[in-house]
Amino acid sequence: MKGFDPKFRDFPDYIIGITKEIWEDRGIATLHDYYAPEIVVRSPASVVVGNENVIGATMATLAEFPDRTLLGEDVIWSGTPDVGMLSSHRLLSTATHLGDGVYGKATGTKLTYRILADCHAIDNAINDEWLIRDQGAIVRQMGWAPKKYAAGLIENEGGPEACVKPLTPSTDIVGPYAGRGNDNEWGVRYADILTRIMGADMRVIEAEYDRAVQAEYPGGVTGHSFSAVDRFWMGLRASFPNATFAIHHQIGRHDPMMPPRAAIRWSLHGKHDGWGVFGTPTGADVYVLGISHAEFGLLGTAEPKLRREWTLFDETSIWKQILLQTGEY
Repeated sequence: MKGFDPKFRDFPDYIIGITKEIWEDRGIATLHDYYAPEIVVRSPASVVVGNENVIGATMATLAEFPDRTLLGEDVIWSGTPDVGMLSSHRLLSTATHLGDGVYGKATGTKLTYRILADCHAIDNAINDEWLIRDQGAIVRQMGWAPKKYAAGLIENEGGPEACVKPLTPSTDIVGPYAGRGNDNEWGVRYADILTRIMGADMRVIEAEYDRAVQAEYPGGVTGHSFSAVDRFWMGLRASFPNATFAIHHQIGRHDPMMPPRAAIRWSLHGKHDGWGVFGTPTGADVYVLGISHAEFGLLGTAEPKLRREWTLFDETSIWKQILLQTGEY
């Protein structure tokens, strides 16, 4: 871990450790040490530049959810300390809505939702980030449908001209990290699976997924077996049948005491011109940022299969893009 604080054993320990230190231990000031001054943080909802803006957003979140926890489930990573490392970090978050904020007046609602975040770090600091929270799960637990919540955001932020614009290629900012991951076989395999699914070859699901696969999808949805996987990916692709699918980052790993794993950051960009999980086609131009994790294993089959999958995108930001173009809010 050349260039990193020696208190961290390895890169996963660094990522999980600073997350807890910042959020749960209230070490918000350590963001001055762990985040670069001009960091670029992309979420589907917005692009934030600069550490001071990140600190402000962190404090606002903790004021609204003071008991928030961030439970690190896995860190799938690539790179070296010399050139920098990219972590794809999977978390389960719990929180209670105890303060007023972006989700309205305090309600006391208890939340559980997932987060996937890709972070590039070098010399003990993160300088580039892609962050996806399961906003669909959050707002449903708060009592809203994602479409209704997105409409409320547009109004509360001052209307279509003044509101915060979601992440799209036109609002994105090029950061310092230009890596593509690694060529490990498990990342290659998972990238091929997703590419085949997005190419409408749904036969790959029964061929590559375990019959008992557990899948965690946006909206806090847990599914099992082939039908749940098919329903999720079909519903997404059917909404944007002509959109361009792209893989932006790909990692595979096989670490001791862990199953073979893969992390893929991907996008869909194109028209909302099909019937799927986003309802009546509108023709709106939509950008979907997604991150997916997979675990492979061998159980009662002749070869390893995909046994657990996690995928996130932000349903509310997709609806916000659609509503901004249709004016139906």
